[in-house]
Amino acid sequence: MIAASLNSAFGRAGLLLMLAASIVGGLSIVFGIWQNDRRLLRQAPRYAWLALAGSVLAAVMMQRALITRDFSLAYVQQVGSADTPVLYNFAAMWSALEGSILLWGLTLAGFTAAVAWRFRRRSNDELVAWALFVMFVVTAFFAMLSFGPADAFAAGAPNVFEGPGPNPLLQNHILVLFHPPILYLGYVGFTVPFAFAIAALITGRLGEGWLAETRRWALFSWSFLSIGILLGGWWSYEVLGWSGVWAWDPVENASLLPWLTGTAYIHSVLVQERRGMLRVWNLSLLISTFALTILGTFLTRSGVINSVHAFGDGPVGSWLLGAFVVIMIVSLGLIFWRGDRLRSPGSIDSPISREGAFLANNVLFTVFAFIVLLGTVFPLLVEALQDRRTVVGAPYFDRLTMPIGIVMLFLMAIAPVLPWRKASQELLSTRLFWPGWCGVGAIVFSVLVGADGWAPIIAFGLGGFAAGAALRQIVLATRRQGWRGFVGRANGGMVVHLGVILIAVALAASNSFTHSATLELRDGDVVEWGGHTFALESVTVDINAAESERALKANVLLDGEQVYRPAITTYLNQGITVGTPSVRTGLAKDVYLTLEPGAEPGGDVAVIRVFIKPMILWLWIGGLIMAVGTLLAAFPGQRQRKAVDPVSAPVGGSGPPDDDAVDESAAGTKDSTDGRPRVEVGARSTRTGEGSGEL
Repeated sequence: MIAASLNSAFGRAGLLLMLAASIVGGLSIVFGIWQNDRRLLRQAPRYAWLALAGSVLAAVMMQRALITRDFSLAYVQQVGSADTPVLYNFAAMWSALEGSILLWGLTLAGFTAAVAWRFRRRSNDELVAWALFVMFVVTAFFAMLSFGPADAFAAGAPNVFEGPGPNPLLQNHILVLFHPPILYLGYVGFTVPFAFAIAALITGRLGEGWLAETRRWALFSWSFLSIGILLGGWWSYEVLGWSGVWAWDPVENASLLPWLTGTAYIHSVLVQERRGMLRVWNLSLLISTFALTILGTFLTRSGVINSVHAFGDGPVGSWLLGAFVVIMIVSLGLIFWRGDRLRSPGSIDSPISREGAFLANNVLFTVFAFIVLLGTVFPLLVEALQDRRTVVGAPYFDRLTMPIGIVMLFLMAIAPVLPWRKASQELLSTRLFWPGWCGVGAIVFSVLVGADGWAPIIAFGLGGFAAGAALRQIVLATRRQGWRGFVGRANGGMVVHLGVILIAVALAASNSFTHSATLELRDGDVVEWGGHTFALESVTVDINAAESERALKANVLLDGEQVYRPAITTYLNQGITVGTPSVRTGLAKDVYLTLEPGAEPGGDVAVIRVFIKPMILWLWIGGLIMAVGTLLAAFPGQRQRKAVDPVSAPVGGSGPPDDDAVDESAAGTKDSTDGRPRVEVGARSTRTGEGSGEL
C-alpha cells in the first residue's frame, strides 16, 4: 500500500509540476514582453525543463504502477494484468484513454523543452518568446487534462487484485510498441511550426524568415506522422485478419487529415520562401494541420465513433472540442487582424511553372482532405441532427479520392522538371523526354505481367512517369555534386517522391489484383489454388504459461516447403476471441492465411481463407525510402538562399536552404524563357521592408 500511494502521489506531483511550470513559464513571457523585462524572458525557457521533468516523473510513476501491478489505481485495474507479457505491459500505458493523454503530454513537454534549448540564445527575440508561449499554453492544456478529467492516477475500487490486461488487439503484435509513440511524435511535432505561425501573426513578422527555423520541425513531424500511419497499416495487415492495410476507418482518417494538410504545407512553403507568395495559405495550412490533430484526438477519445482503434467513451471529448473551437477562432482572428500585412509581394507569372504546379498540388490536397473530413464527420452530424445512425463506407472514399490520387501522381511527374516563373514548350519537351518513356515502359511492363483495368494501368504508367522525373533530378544532381546530390531539400525530396510512388503503385496493385478463396483442408489431402498448394498437417492448441491465452492453430504446409499457422486466439481474461493471420511475404506477392471458425483440436479438417496480395512488401519498402529521403532533405544543400523577408532575420541566420538545387536554370544553365541565365534581385517594400524577390 505504501508503494501504491507513492505511485499516485509522485505521479500527481509530476503532473502538477508540469501544469504549474507551463502556466508560470507562459506568464513570465507575457509579463516579460509587456514590461520589456529581458530577465523574465531569459528565465522563461527554464520552465520548459521543469514541465518536462514533471511529465517524465508522471510517466515513470505510471510505468512503475504497471510493472508492480498497483491495482489501487483505476487505470491499472483497467489495463493491467499479472499475465500480460513485459513488453505489452509497458505499452499498456498508451492502450487506453488516460495513459494515451499522459503520453501525449510527455511528448509535448519534450518538444517544448527542445524548442527552449534550440532557441536558448534568442530568448529575447519576441517571435521566439511568443512561440514558446504558445507551446506553454498547449502543454498546460494537456497537463490539465491529465490532472483532471483524464486522471491516470485516480484511485480504483478497493480489494481489486487483478485486471483484464490491455485490449487483446494491443497485445498480439510488437508494432503496438512503436506505432502509437511514432504517430504521437508526428501529431505533437506540428505544434512547433503552429506556435511560430501564431507568433508571427502576433508580432507582425509575417515574411519568410520564421519559415526557415521551423522547416526541419515540420519536415520531421511530417515524417513521423507518415511512418506512424504506415506502421498502423502494417499492424492492421498483420493483426486484424482482413488482409488489408487501409479501411477508411474514422480513426485512420483522423491521422490522414493532418498528413494531407501537412504535406500541402511542406510543398507550398517552398513557394513562399522562393517568391514571397501564399502567405495566408501557408498560415492557414499550418493552423489547419494543428487543429486537425486536436480534432483527431477528439474523434478517437470522445466515444463519438466506433472503431477498433478508438479509446471508447471518455470525459475529455468536450474539452478537446472546445480547444479545437478556440484554436480556430483565435487563429482566424489573428489572420483577419494582420490581413493588410499578409499581402504577397509576388504573383504567379504562368500556371505552367513550378509555383503553378505547387498551387495545383495544394488545391488537390485540400480537396482530398475535405472529402475525407466530410466522410468522417457526416455520420456524426446526421446522428446529432436527426438522431439516426448512418455509415459512410469505402466506396464513397474510393470513388472520390481515386481521381485525385491519379492527378497527384501526374503533378509529381511534372512539377520537378518545371522551372520557376515560366516554362517554354521546348524546355518541357526536353525535360520530360526520359520520364515520359519511363511511363510508357511502366505501362507496357504492367500489361505484360497481367494488369488490366484503366485505373491500375494509369496508376502504373503515372508512377513510372513520376519515378522517371525524380530519378532524372537525382542523376543531374549527383553528376554535378557527387554524393551530395542526394542531400538537400530538393534532392532528398526526390527520394521521398520515390518512396511515395512505390507506395502508390503497391496500393494500386494490391487493391486491384487481390484474389481470395475459402479452402477446406483435410488431413492427407493437397489442395491446389492460385498457383499454390495447401496441405493440412494438424490442428493444435497452444496455451501460454499463465493460462490466459489459448490459440487454436491450423498447421498448413504451403507449397510443400514451410508450415504456416493461422490461428484463432482466445484471451481468457477478457473472454474475447480474435483471429491471428499467418503471412508468407515475398517481393512479388504475399500469401495471407486466416483460420475460419469450426476447427477442432486434434481434428483432421480445417477451413482456411487464403488471400493472394501482390506487392505488399513494397509498401513497407516505400515507407523506408520516405524516411531516408526525409533525413536527406533535412540537411542543407551546398548553396543557401536568403529569406525573402529580412524583417524576420533575427529568428534565423542565413535563411532557408536552397530548394532548387537540382533545377538546371538555377544551376546556371539556360533559363526557360529567354535562354539566358537569370539572377533575381529582391525588391524591398518601402512600407514594410519585405522583399518581393530573392537573391
